[in-house]
Amino acid sequence: MADLTDGRGAVKRRAGARLWLSAGWLTLLVLVAVFAPLIAPQDPLMQDLMLGRLPPFWEAGSEPGFWLGTDSLGRDVLSRIIYGARIALMVALIAGTVTCLVGATLGLLAGFLRGWVDLVISRLIDIWMAFPPVLFSILLVAVLGPGLHSIILAIVLIDWTRFARVVRAEAMGQGAMDYVASARVAGRGRLGTMVREILPNVAPTIVVLLTLEMGIAVIVEAILSFVNLSISTDAPTWGGMIAEGRTSIHQAWWVLVFPLVALFLTVLSFSQLGEGLKDRFDPVLR
Repeated sequence: MADLTDGRGAVKRRAGARLWLSAGWLTLLVLVAVFAPLIAPQDPLMQDLMLGRLPPFWEAGSEPGFWLGTDSLGRDVLSRIIYGARIALMVALIAGTVTCLVGATLGLLAGFLRGWVDLVISRLIDIWMAFPPVLFSILLVAVLGPGLHSIILAIVLIDWTRFARVVRAEAMGQGAMDYVASARVAGRGRLGTMVREILPNVAPTIVVLLTLEMGIAVIVEAILSFVNLSISTDAPTWGGMIAEGRTSIHQAWWVLVFPLVALFLTVLSFSQLGEGLKDRFDPVLR
């Protein structure tokens, strides 16, 4: 029994550390994005060919004020990463939230109401998932035109199925529980049972999916920026910086590495935040 208790304590400590580290990085990223005009050392769009490919501050040949070096056009890498966080977080927040609302609502209706509602939504999910997601997103943005609104719409149209499938399965499992039957016997209607009984028990799963979706939205925006289908090519986006750095990796490795690290840490933090929240708030695990 003591070993089991110690094991559970170790799991809780690891989950807590994972949760706080992820939340700390994302909080820092939000603060940096909000106060970008005050924090950024340079104008992210300012070009000076005389300052092209300056190395980071710890290498020989660096210049004061350009802490992480410059790209081939003389633009400050650190400032562009800071302003790129604004675009990444905006896409993550808006696209993730809208996708969650659409997919979770449809999944909840299909899993609890069953019948023809489940049949229609399930067939729609199957048809929608037949399209390759990355190619579908590129096609949608190419048709709709570049811009944040096109990226957000493409993410919502593609990823709502992920929420719908998982929430549908969770709602079906919860609908078979005794507490749902008790609520129905007590006279609670179908809508009230779904909202007051099913939804709270499915909410931890929805939260995990939402944080994962935010990470996926950041990746999708970076991919579209990488292929020049995001916003303006001059705008500071992490994907655009990675695309530029790829062509000059041997001459200016910092142009590729630093935005890639920012992208990796952000996506990892969203993923680990979701897992940590599930461990913390899931009533079954508790």
